[in-house]
Amino acid sequence: MKLTLQIWRQPHTNASGYYESFEVDQLDAGMSILEMLDRLNEQLLHEGKETIAYDSDCRESICGNCGVNVNGRPHGPQPHVTSCMQRLRSFHDGATLRIEPLRSGAFPVRKDLVVDRGGLDRIIAAGGTVALPAGTAPDSDAVGVGHDQVERALDFAACIGCGACVSACPNGAALLFTGAKVAHLSLLPIPAIEKAERAEHMVAAMEEEFGPCSQYGECVSVCPQNVPLTAIAILQRERLKSLFRPQV
Repeated sequence: MKLTLQIWRQPHTNASGYYESFEVDQLDAGMSILEMLDRLNEQLLHEGKETIAYDSDCRESICGNCGVNVNGRPHGPQPHVTSCMQRLRSFHDGATLRIEPLRSGAFPVRKDLVVDRGGLDRIIAAGGTVALPAGTAPDSDAVGVGHDQVERALDFAACIGCGACVSACPNGAALLFTGAKVAHLSLLPIPAIEKAERAEHMVAAMEEEFGPCSQYGECVSVCPQNVPLTAIAILQRERLKSLFRPQV
């Protein structure tokens, strides 16, 4: 299998970027997008040229580091699959792939396909934590939680913070990401104690760097973990409730 790759090259954040074309052959249809980039970098090293910079870690669809845009779509053509799990069988032999970093004003390019997703970390730092009283830890069964409630919380906890939702949104919104974190914690008994403050602080941090919701749901269509759109509704509900909480 042979593919032509048009890859975004950018030396650093303040430099102008451009597309550079490469031809890579002897590819297997079972290879992933990242394995294809590995093969290209091996080729470039052999030729004494500078390799492509891209993020990669677990390669098991868990860490969220691998996100790139493939032909204009975050992660690639297969729905709800991370870049590291996108297989070349989705493309025909001889196809041209345009690979670029996740596009968003909130994600400045560091180099080539690597972007700075620190804005998502700052949302988490604003309220994605749980405060527990000091002392002996309670028994694991001291606070009962129903099975359905736990499963629903886990649906939102599945978010891996890859940033695909932000890149897909024409407004560069991060409501699905923020909503997933707020919803996950608001559904569990102990974290729910702080849900009003959490929603207020995380929304404030989100609005500093990200745009408003487009209301079209592009975020859900590219989310590799199938985080439901109800995450945004829960976020809006908890933010509204926080405005009316008693002031101490």
